[in-house]
Amino acid sequence: MSLAVDQRAVESLLAFWADAGVEALYADAPIDRLAEGAAMLRARSQPAPPPIPIARPTAVRGPDVGSAVATARAAAAACNDLESLAAAIAAFDGCPLKTQGAKQAVFSRGAPNAPLMIIGEGPGADEDAQGAPFVGRAGKLLDRMIKAAGLEDRVFITNTVFWRPPGNRTPTPQEQAVCAPFVERAIALVKPKMLLLAGGASAKAMLKREEGILSMRGRWFEWTSEDKATELPAMPTLHPAFLLRTPAQKKKAWQDLLTLTERLDRPDRPH
Repeated sequence: MSLAVDQRAVESLLAFWADAGVEALYADAPIDRLAEGAAMLRARSQPAPPPIPIARPTAVRGPDVGSAVATARAAAAACNDLESLAAAIAAFDGCPLKTQGAKQAVFSRGAPNAPLMIIGEGPGADEDAQGAPFVGRAGKLLDRMIKAAGLEDRVFITNTVFWRPPGNRTPTPQEQAVCAPFVERAIALVKPKMLLLAGGASAKAMLKREEGILSMRGRWFEWTSEDKATELPAMPTLHPAFLLRTPAQKKKAWQDLLTLTERLDRPDRPH
């Protein structure tokens, strides 16, 4: 092929590109795209370099629950009255909730020799501020129910944990286990006839059961002390905070309270 023919072909091609709207070239020199593709395939066939090791953070061990429970049990056993028990709880450092924003320990309120002990889940913001359980909106509802049932001045109120969980979350089983020796010592000192367990977290912890509160509420169970020496009838019921969110459930909680009161006031059977 002559140079003149080549020039005419080039001119024809340029004219075609111009008619198509091509006004510029991407590069001054030609690029062999086939060679580029072959080079990419060769690169992919090479073994990948070994991954760069990533330093992982050292796992942080959680609190030694067994050791904390043993310490709590020893501290609780040394208390011969509710005042010394309250002081022992305030001085206890084994519950992680104490260092998670709580202002103070929240132990109890009510009659020290009450025939009925009410055990809730844990303190909220109002309880943390005032240092007593069930003093917020839920507590005021509980007080109205207690008064209407004729139980005023006949109850002792506490919780499964004594420090406010962050964000008012439900206390964990580990946190409840650490505080359990103090709850059990309170039962031993007050000597109630029966227990009312307010809320699912309380019922599960005290009775060591996994059913939901709607399944357990209104039924009688036996609470047994750790040493198996003491047994008490215990009834789970709906937590007052739950009743504030779902007022239609108040009727069920009221029925639970009436059933419990009837048994509480029933004459003891002769031995």
